[in-house]
Amino acid sequence: MQPLSKTNLAETAIEAIRSEILAKRWAVGDKLPNETALCGMLSVSRGTVREAVRVLVSQGYLETRQGSGTYVLSTTDSSMPLTMARRAGLRDQFEARCALDVEAARLASIRQTPAVIAGLRALLEERGNYDGGDKAAFIARDLAFHKAVIAAAQNRAMIEIYDFFSASIAETIEATLGQDVPEPDMPAHAAIIDAIETGDPEKADAAVRRFMAPVIAALDRMLLS
Repeated sequence: MQPLSKTNLAETAIEAIRSEILAKRWAVGDKLPNETALCGMLSVSRGTVREAVRVLVSQGYLETRQGSGTYVLSTTDSSMPLTMARRAGLRDQFEARCALDVEAARLASIRQTPAVIAGLRALLEERGNYDGGDKAAFIARDLAFHKAVIAAAQNRAMIEIYDFFSASIAETIEATLGQDVPEPDMPAHAAIIDAIETGDPEKADAAVRRFMAPVIAALDRMLLS
């Protein structure tokens, strides 16, 4: 480690120790040098070292064990992974949702009736486009439409699974209302109804996959960037 400047000593100490952790100077589970050694390595006071350790503990890099010392808890950068983990998590959620929605649409196409199709079109009209207003209300309308597609499958287990994961599904809907993930538009939603109405499971399957493809592709690009 390089000696520190006299300004912003605590911040510089935090960054110096974090850099050493990320460079894997110490492995996960390794004990850090004691305060005296760190003070010498960084050319700072004990108080500065303690503050740096406290911050790095709060960020999940280190853990302190009473009477034992300070140990490395993680050598993974905690600044990016929060965003990346959310994106990866969203991708998993969209994949799972796609699997449910595809099978539901296939079954719905086989079991659809004019009343079911009319109900789906009414719910889609009520959903409308998101205009930047009440986000929670829009999510509820969009979720109601997708739940109706699941209900049209007439499979009780599938309905219960969708209900169980409704909070996760609502999160996927909310994600499309931000800047990163594209929101499937009204024609994409209408295409699902049109495909179900044909009575052809393959067309229903394809419509849902087309609906989901831009979202999953956008998340893939973000994870690779």
